[in-house]
Amino acid sequence: MNIEKMTINDIDEVFSLEKELFSDPWPKHFFFEELENEFANYYVYKNEEEIIGYAGMWQMFENCDLTNIAIKKEYQGKGYGEKLLKFMIKEAIKNNCEFMHLEVRVSNIKAKNLYVKFGFEETRIRKHYYENGEDCIDMVKGLLGLNEEDFSD
Repeated sequence: MNIEKMTINDIDEVFSLEKELFSDPWPKHFFFEELENEFANYYVYKNEEEIIGYAGMWQMFENCDLTNIAIKKEYQGKGYGEKLLKFMIKEAIKNNCEFMHLEVRVSNIKAKNLYVKFGFEETRIRKHYYENGEDCIDMVKGLLGLNEEDFSD
């Protein structure tokens, strides 16, 4: 298993996962646009040639926004989400980010619990944020004083 930069060749498989995992998936063209975005970094988590997950973040100065993180259903609950989140936090630290922000659906208890486990704190709830009217929880993690080694396996 390894995590590597997402390429244009990964988008079909990533988009297939996006549709499978999310009730209002990003349109496919968003992933193409993200690969062209100078502020974005996207990665795929591979088991040999199969993509089992992906994650993306935007970095603007000292702030980093975790835009996506997803693990294929049959790999969930086995620690792969934790490994991918650790990787993304380490990338943010490497890039001198002071804060990592993210948004999570109120109903996504598993994801919220994972973020809390890694020190993310709720900052606010955005009412009716998602297309289906569901609320969103904004969360943040301070990265100042942390080292990449703090997130090694």
